[in-house]
Amino acid sequence: MKNTSVIAAAICLFLCASSCSKNNNSTNPPPPALHVQLKTSATLGNYLVDKNGHALYFFINDVKGQSNCVGNCEVNWPVLMDSNLTAAQIGSGLNLADFSTIKTSENKTQLTYKGWPLYNFSPGGVQEGAGVVTGDGVNGVFFVAKPDYTLMLGSTQLVGLDGKNYIAPSALGTGNSTYFTDAWGATLYLFAIDSANHNKFTKSDFSNNGVFPIYDTTSMVAPSLLNKTLLTTTAVFGKSQLSYNGWPLYYYGPDSSHRGSTKAVSIGPNKWPVVNASTPAAPH
Repeated sequence: MKNTSVIAAAICLFLCASSCSKNNNSTNPPPPALHVQLKTSATLGNYLVDKNGHALYFFINDVKGQSNCVGNCEVNWPVLMDSNLTAAQIGSGLNLADFSTIKTSENKTQLTYKGWPLYNFSPGGVQEGAGVVTGDGVNGVFFVAKPDYTLMLGSTQLVGLDGKNYIAPSALGTGNSTYFTDAWGATLYLFAIDSANHNKFTKSDFSNNGVFPIYDTTSMVAPSLLNKTLLTTTAVFGKSQLSYNGWPLYYYGPDSSHRGSTKAVSIGPNKWPVVNASTPAAPH
C-alpha cells in the first residue's frame, strides 16, 4: 500500500508539472500596437509620434479645429488618418479624452489632439525619418505636437463682438492674423491699461474675473520660435497669471473658450488686443 501511495503521488506531481509547463508556454495575444505615443527630445522635450515613430505636427491655421492644409500643402504635410482610437492604442502620458477626429475637405478621417488636427512631415512627398523633428517651425506655421504647451499660436481672420473683421492687434481689416492661444486654441488678450507685470483689471475678490479671466498657470511651454525669456508670471491676489513681454494675459468670457473666437478685439479702441511675438514690451 505504501508503494502504491508513493507511485500515485509521483504521477500526480508529474501531471501537475506537465500542466504548469503547458500553461507557462501558452501563447498570449500581443498587446495592441500603439498608434500614438510620446518621444523625448533634448531640445523640445516630449512630443507626439505616430505608430512608426514619425513626429506629429500642428498647423496654426487650424486654430478653429478644421484642417486648412489642402492641395500642395497636404503633399508635404499628409494628415494623420485614424479612427476609433482606443486607450490601449495610446502611449503612457497621453489621455484618450484629448483625442478626437474630424473630416477633411477630402472626406478623410483625421486624428486631432486637443482640437489640433495632426500631420506628418513629408517634404517633397518623402516621409521625414523616425526620431527627427525637422518640420518644427517650418515657415513659422507648423510646430511639433506637444502634450504640454502652455502657449500656442493661431492664425485666422479676427472677428470682433461687433461682427466686423479685424487684423492684429485690433484694427479693422481683412486677412489672417497670428496671435497667442492656450493649448486648446482659446484666444489670449492683453489689457492696454496694464503695465509691466502689473494687472490693473482684476479685483481682489475676483468678482470681475468672469469677464476677462486671468490665465492662471505657472507652466511656460511655448512653440520653439518664441523667445521663452519673455514668458513670466504676474502675481494676482495669490494666483499666478501668465505674462508675455511683461503683459499679463487674459481670456475673454464671451469667447466661451471656443477655438479661434476673438470677440474682444472690437472692445476699444485697442483696449483688449490679441498678443503675438511682435507685441511691444509692456510699459514700466
